[in-house]
Amino acid sequence: MLLAAFGFTPGPGYRGLYRTTLEQLATEQSRLVGKMARAGVGSGAGRDSFKHEIATARLKLKAADFWLRYFEPNAYRRINGPLPVEWETEVFEKFEKPYRREGAGLTLAELALDDSTVTRDSLLALVRASMLAAKVFEADSITRQLAKPDHFFLANRLFLLNLGAIYTTGFECPAPERVIPELRSMLVGTRDIYAAFARDFPATPLSAAYLERYGAAIAFVQAQPDDYAAFDHFAFIRDYVNPLFAMNQTMILGYAVASHSVNDFTLNDSCASMFDKGLYNAQNTKGVYSLIEDARTLTQIRETGRLLFYDPLMSGNNQRACVSCHKPVQYFSDRAVPTPEAFEHAGRLKRNAPSLVDAPFNHLLMLDGRHLTLQAQAHDVMTNPAELGSVEQVLVEKVMSCKDYRSAFRSFLKWIPEEPKVTLDHLISAITFYYGGFSYYPAAFDDAINGKATLAPEAHRGFNLFMSKAQCATCHFVPQFNGVKPPYVGSEFEVLGVPADTLYTRLDPDSGRAVVNPALETVHAFRTGSLRNIAHTGPYMHNGVFRTLDQVIEFYDAGGGTGHHLNVPNQTLAADSLHLTVGEKSDLLAFLRSLDERVPVEAPPAKLPRSSRAELNHRKIGGEY
Repeated sequence: MLLAAFGFTPGPGYRGLYRTTLEQLATEQSRLVGKMARAGVGSGAGRDSFKHEIATARLKLKAADFWLRYFEPNAYRRINGPLPVEWETEVFEKFEKPYRREGAGLTLAELALDDSTVTRDSLLALVRASMLAAKVFEADSITRQLAKPDHFFLANRLFLLNLGAIYTTGFECPAPERVIPELRSMLVGTRDIYAAFARDFPATPLSAAYLERYGAAIAFVQAQPDDYAAFDHFAFIRDYVNPLFAMNQTMILGYAVASHSVNDFTLNDSCASMFDKGLYNAQNTKGVYSLIEDARTLTQIRETGRLLFYDPLMSGNNQRACVSCHKPVQYFSDRAVPTPEAFEHAGRLKRNAPSLVDAPFNHLLMLDGRHLTLQAQAHDVMTNPAELGSVEQVLVEKVMSCKDYRSAFRSFLKWIPEEPKVTLDHLISAITFYYGGFSYYPAAFDDAINGKATLAPEAHRGFNLFMSKAQCATCHFVPQFNGVKPPYVGSEFEVLGVPADTLYTRLDPDSGRAVVNPALETVHAFRTGSLRNIAHTGPYMHNGVFRTLDQVIEFYDAGGGTGHHLNVPNQTLAADSLHLTVGEKSDLLAFLRSLDERVPVEAPPAKLPRSSRAELNHRKIGGEY
């Protein structure tokens, strides 16, 4: 009765549908390979015919997307990889060094057809690699998961997150006009998966409320225009995707679903909204204090970290503090200069001071991704001769010369008995716990997407542009609008072609990610940062070259460095103009301003702890420069 009530008709069982769907994908892949092997690719008509065949194969892929993307994401990218080469791993660089992965699959094959130099053999290689990757999903290690219901709800969660983050953006669909038609096909195909699951697992059903809302989601998408720029992305997420996510989370908890997949490593089962700041965990702000839960002690650690943040004892010359470059009144950034002054007034640093707000939502830290933890990042800054210029042991001795600090840190040690004495790690962990706490405040956009407020019409339009024509969402993924996409286990890097000046006379020479991971593809690549609070955290880009958001939008609208006639052979940003109108740019700015978070501003400490060393008691709160 329940199945019939939601339009489900008799069909194959769950595992049978899985096999059938894979077989249908394999059939389309084989047909495509056969046609490519028989025909040339020289004529325009021939290429159009191939594109039609690829589009048909993609629809079969989307029918299986629910399973494939969850079960084995690396193999999935070989079927439908959006990039020719990727370096970021899906299993955390925290545990595994990045390695070069050659892209393959349907998207790259279709894009290659637009290249006049493409050969039949190169096309065949891309599609044959796609076929081999699809066979991975026949392995026993994957198919035996189908015998239990747990994976279903976890795969469904990833499906819903991707509905909000990538499926409507063109992230891996080479033809914008097919984004929404593919979405429709995927939604219907997933409904078939729901029906098969319900037949085989009646003890753990999707709730009636879920099925009703999902049916309404399909009806909404069916009624929307084919043009993804005219699609109401905001209403789709607010009214359908996010409520469905909340209901699926309830079922994950209610059915005591267990996971052994890296896809679920960071996700919070208790989070009831995609736009809750607790959705995923990328960093541990507590550091060495991670096991402490006592509220009073945590308050003391935070206050101690606050004092250290303002204390120039953290620098080698006792004249600079963390707050010198990360000002709380400026969302913990520095709006005054493109890049901060170097230690001992030795010129300027080559990169700007990014906001520390929302830093905990990045897996890799610094603009080149060189650090894995907030604590390692802070350690680097404090001991870097060009930044705070401290010597580790000297720094600890200075801090411990202050009775208030000494008493506080020694009291914290009782909670971590394996730590016999206070080290720089203890100092740094107090600091990261202090500033990390400013990352959990909502913005007007969050209120609206969670159904608690109304978003201004211009911001609503701006978000829809962001997700479509402006192509922002293919690099800045919801909910943090940074380079961390579902399942939120890694940080992405992009080559934008950032200029050294606003006249675009030359490319900025900073090699970026290549310093950490040397490769042709990583030269001038930088980690994609969050757009939250972006209206208050300029100047923009790694070198602070742009002073206003208008300049940033113009840079992207024209196609980045390549679009401004700079030589950037490995640019990952599309070089074609977006052709944004004046009104569209205004709407985009309105949306970006709706990401301003209600981060409280605390007054600086009234005083700093006194030291037993008289020469240290003349230091200024916040430092001298």
